[in-house]
Amino acid sequence: MPKTKYIEIYQDLKEKIETGVYEFQKLLPSENTFIRTYQCSRNTLRRAISALVTDGYVQTMQGKGIRNIFQPIRQTSFPVGGIESFQEFAQRRHQTPAIKILCFTELITDDKIAKRTGFAPGSSLYYLQRLHYLDEKPLIISHNYFLKDIVTTLTPKIAEGSIYDYLEHTLHIFIVTSKRIITIEKMTQIDEKYLNLGDYNCLAVINTQTYNNDGIMFEYTQSRYRPDYFCFQDNATRAYRQKK
Repeated sequence: MPKTKYIEIYQDLKEKIETGVYEFQKLLPSENTFIRTYQCSRNTLRRAISALVTDGYVQTMQGKGIRNIFQPIRQTSFPVGGIESFQEFAQRRHQTPAIKILCFTELITDDKIAKRTGFAPGSSLYYLQRLHYLDEKPLIISHNYFLKDIVTTLTPKIAEGSIYDYLEHTLHIFIVTSKRIITIEKMTQIDEKYLNLGDYNCLAVINTQTYNNDGIMFEYTQSRYRPDYFCFQDNATRAYRQKK
């Protein structure tokens, strides 16, 4: 499945911003310049720019242009506003990822799992525990549940790489939206065993439900992060309110 044109433009501009081709607080080239450069329509370009606005890279100013507002964060930051695989995240930061499979099994959703994940009782699921490394540091433990009716023929070998790459390019699944809840939780025995928590006894936890283009939830994941290495970044805008 070829990449949509606006995604290619978004990724190219994002890389140029991150690597300093476009300087912080400076205006980017004009829309007309970008349209000629990328040989795209105005709507396609604006869709890419809109994604950069959402991710906090640029700010558009009517009649003035597009200003770079990106500043790198020294501590590894995991953006909560977009849908990005671990492999994509590592590639964007020029770090080396690795995944170790701790558990891979199939199960039927009971009432307890249904309440926790949102899958209907009786659903057939793949269940995985995966340990994620960045530059050889164990940083994340993820508990993944995938709906077998949608995510067919998943294997441990596939799970050692990018599952999202498999979903999009092999199964041709359109990953559209996700809902997330972020909490702080006490460590479990698994956390203590595999993550170098030191004096910490708690972790940052993201619970995610992910949906395809038919509105079907095909994934529930709980990701548990080492608190000394990750911060969570989001971007917000304030709606304009006219004074009465």
